[in-house]
Amino acid sequence: MAGASIGGPALAYWLRRRGAEVTVVERAPALRPGGQAVDARGVAKEVIRRMGLDAAVRAARTETAGGHTVDVDGTVLETFRADDDGGDGYISEIEILRGDLSQVLYDVTRDGVEYVFGDRIAELTQDEDGVDVTFMSGVRRRFDLVVGADGLHSSLRAMVFGPHERFVRHLGLVLAFYGVPNEFGVDRWLIDYQDKGSGRSAGLRPVPDVTRAMAMLSFPAPDFVIDYRDVAAQKDLLRERMAGLGWLTPRILAHLDDAEDFYLDQVAQVVMDRWHSGRVGLLGDAAFSSSPFSGGGTGMALVGAYLLAGELAAAGWDPRAGFAGYEQRMRPFVEANQEIGRLHVQSRAVSGPDAEAAPEPDMEALMAVVERAINGVDLPDYAGVPGSEVPAGS
Repeated sequence: MAGASIGGPALAYWLRRRGAEVTVVERAPALRPGGQAVDARGVAKEVIRRMGLDAAVRAARTETAGGHTVDVDGTVLETFRADDDGGDGYISEIEILRGDLSQVLYDVTRDGVEYVFGDRIAELTQDEDGVDVTFMSGVRRRFDLVVGADGLHSSLRAMVFGPHERFVRHLGLVLAFYGVPNEFGVDRWLIDYQDKGSGRSAGLRPVPDVTRAMAMLSFPAPDFVIDYRDVAAQKDLLRERMAGLGWLTPRILAHLDDAEDFYLDQVAQVVMDRWHSGRVGLLGDAAFSSSPFSGGGTGMALVGAYLLAGELAAAGWDPRAGFAGYEQRMRPFVEANQEIGRLHVQSRAVSGPDAEAAPEPDMEALMAVVERAINGVDLPDYAGVPGSEVPAGS
């Protein structure tokens, strides 16, 4: 398994419970803390329950009460509550920093799963019976299956399926976030300012450490060409593109140079006809990123991990049947979440003075897509397959 963020450890959990021996390799030297706030809604919450992790995940939540959209003067325009729609609304009741969820998943798997940090897959070849893997460290090993859960810029996907440009669809926005001192009085409520004239936005959200807050900024970019590992260049780009934006933006940008947890990347989706090739498969953003604007990426990784492990075990570990079953069950769920991501980005499009008014959305159709994106996949109980019982106390 490549990647130790969300999808990798979640799949490791289910594979181990189904009876497999699992190795997870992560190029970073350790788990990466912090990161963006991610959500679990609908069927993803059921997966967490079946893992016996409901209490642990809820204990690590950001405990965001909701969100306000504001104008340039800070006047509240609209309010969303975390208990809207049974906790599955725009602000989810289960909102957790990516790094905190990763830690929960690592803690529950570390004793039964081999984790290799500070290394990555450099080369692989497969045959009918297995996959020979050479790691960047020079170590060579053979595995029955290999799964890439290494994110939007998956090196494993490029190695096996083709170049990044073939599958990644840029949606025309760039998103950045980083931690700032909580000099803004952020207290359990997310605040979001959107400038419709320029298509830019700035926001602040609470994190468990009340002395800190998470800054979120976005700007339109029809094309995006920048080294996603060149943090200095990314900070320069953000400062340039956000210049002149009002509200609290100048004060937020004043902390940019000191941000050690800075993240910036294109808002993009991954679209593929197949998520497997022989004994190599993909999971999470590496296979089907729906973009951060869908709100469903973490849920898809958790649900995909459950289904992939279940389908492989139910197929007697036959990769052809197991991967095919996983793809058949997941694809409609993925397509709904990707549609939500595209619609959300479109709602933030620049509205110039001569632009025609957007047509009123078909709310019935929109809500049907939202429901499919939250609950639109069945979770078989895989009766008779090892590890199908729900842990006590979950």
